[in-house]
Amino acid sequence: MPGGIWSGTIAFGLVSIPVKLHTATSSHDPSLHQYHAEDGGRIRYWKVCELDEEVVPPDEIVKGVEVDDEIVMLDDDDLAELPVSSSKTAEVVEFVPAEQIDPIHYEKSYYAEPAEGAEKPYVLLRQALLDADKLAIVRITLRRRETLAVLRPRDELLVVHTMLWPDEIRKPQFATVAGEARKQELAMAGTLIESMTADFNPEDYTDAYREALQDLIAAKASGRAAPGKKAKAAPKAKVINLMDALQKSVDAKNAPKGAKAAKKTAKKAAKKSARKTAAKQTTARKRTVKKAAAKKSAAARRKSA
Repeated sequence: MPGGIWSGTIAFGLVSIPVKLHTATSSHDPSLHQYHAEDGGRIRYWKVCELDEEVVPPDEIVKGVEVDDEIVMLDDDDLAELPVSSSKTAEVVEFVPAEQIDPIHYEKSYYAEPAEGAEKPYVLLRQALLDADKLAIVRITLRRRETLAVLRPRDELLVVHTMLWPDEIRKPQFATVAGEARKQELAMAGTLIESMTADFNPEDYTDAYREALQDLIAAKASGRAAPGKKAKAAPKAKVINLMDALQKSVDAKNAPKGAKAAKKTAKKAAKKSARKTAAKQTTARKRTVKKAAAKKSAAARRKSA
């Protein structure tokens, strides 16, 4: 990976591991902008002062916050005085069991790439974390902000997950969920879970919305009609009895595979038959056009003779 968003050192006791961090995730959604429907002009946003309604240039804009109905303004010099760590060292503070960290704390993910010559201590730390089944808690400064982060092994690499501070995790603002599950319901739910259990493979899932949006854009760009809307499944009837719902779910999952395969085969056969019929109709039309053209040409030759 070229570049990197951060270069520094992971300090593991007296061991230093020079690394570069690279963003591990990205969005592939098409960027939709706003345009004037009448003439296609791009819609722009201007920074306007609410008092004089004039557009304000960037060099006249400062940050601020409202305190007791007064505006406290902060310019770049004020912010530069803050005690921001400029350290390029991500120091391991402690090691913790992986199950003790709730994923709700994770914010962003980065791949840690070892610098040339740092492969041996890098592999040492990665393997030690794997063997101990632990995560490393580090403090790291990214974009002028110090933050907590987790260092964990993933495949052949180390991954850094920045974390939210405890006071950034919102508490639910609704009543505690009450209720009690009966043994029979728990047993049936366990059976359903077992029937649906599989190894997680992310490649098995696709972003249907993004694919449909890309198809729509491609169709309109080439002047074709927009793809038709898929019929929505009819809403299922409301099930009052929880045991009945669980039983029906288990029965559906345990349906004979042969029946499902037969349905798929029937669908494929129907599609194949439709394609053959369409091909025959196209061939017949072409023959009709050729015959008509041949008759017309023959008639023209007789007339000229």
